[in-house]
Amino acid sequence: MKVILLIPILLGFLITLFFMPFWIRKTWKIGLVWEDMNKINKAKVAGSGGLIAVMGFILAVLIYIAIKTFYFNSIEDVVEIFSLTTAILFLAGVGLVDDLLGWHHGGLSKKFRMIMCIFAAIPLIVVNAGVSEIVLPFLGSVDLGLLYPLFLIPLGITGASTTFNFLAGMNGLEASQGILILGGLGIVTHFTGNSWLALICLIMIACLAALWIFNKFPARVFPGNSITLCVGGLIAIIAILGNIEKIAVFFFIPYILEVALKSRGKLAKQSFGKPNKDGSLDLLYDKIYGNTHLAIWILNKIRIRATEKKAVLLINFFQILIIALGLLIFKEAIF
Repeated sequence: MKVILLIPILLGFLITLFFMPFWIRKTWKIGLVWEDMNKINKAKVAGSGGLIAVMGFILAVLIYIAIKTFYFNSIEDVVEIFSLTTAILFLAGVGLVDDLLGWHHGGLSKKFRMIMCIFAAIPLIVVNAGVSEIVLPFLGSVDLGLLYPLFLIPLGITGASTTFNFLAGMNGLEASQGILILGGLGIVTHFTGNSWLALICLIMIACLAALWIFNKFPARVFPGNSITLCVGGLIAIIAILGNIEKIAVFFFIPYILEVALKSRGKLAKQSFGKPNKDGSLDLLYDKIYGNTHLAIWILNKIRIRATEKKAVLLINFFQILIIALGLLIFKEAIF
């Protein structure tokens, strides 16, 4: 990687880091604060901080385009990059509206949110992104033609964006999970000859790292749906543009598990724990309805005092194992 390409990565981090305190102060003034449900005192925390990370990401990507255009005299992949940023901006808008309506009041309905996420796929559809030829078991290589852009791209973006939003509710969880998955995809895209996609991953990782500084335990700001929908959507977009859908789906196993567990409660159960006075967490329900509940259950089962920080670490450790296993299983296609 050329040293000059470190500039958008660094700027994405610094923009997010610099503007976040201003956002936090503003949210307190306008009352955009939410209860920290895993704390016994239900402390108030600034909301929708992920919007600043999205801003940092978009500005950094535009700086990357400028470097490509004026320094490298290249417009290669620029159409795909603009379609990516358009999709991310659309998802950020949907997420922000959902945040402003408030999760306490249900926000946007799940059905309406999914419909809006389908529209976010349009920028990828109109540029005919991705490769329509896929390999199926027993059938070999199959060209899906228009079925790929008109059905699989909207399905992938909608599924990933809404599903990534499910695994949330603990300080530092969404940001750290985004860093890990995009880190894994960055490795894959770099070694499969799509270094520009690896750079896009690094830019978002930098913005999420700055967000994590404010969102880690004890959180000063919550990410909100304005970033979770974007990160999920970006994961799908990277998979589509890099033609690495199978690997991305494998990395997404914890979220597939999350959907399965959430489905037991008809997608209505919250991911929080039941806080105790000593800072530990117990299960909020009699059954397990998500990975956060599973982490609390495992920690208590092995007689380790379950806390929010430990639950997040355990979930992240599981994600790292999945990524490492995925890199091993698909190593011939990657390296």
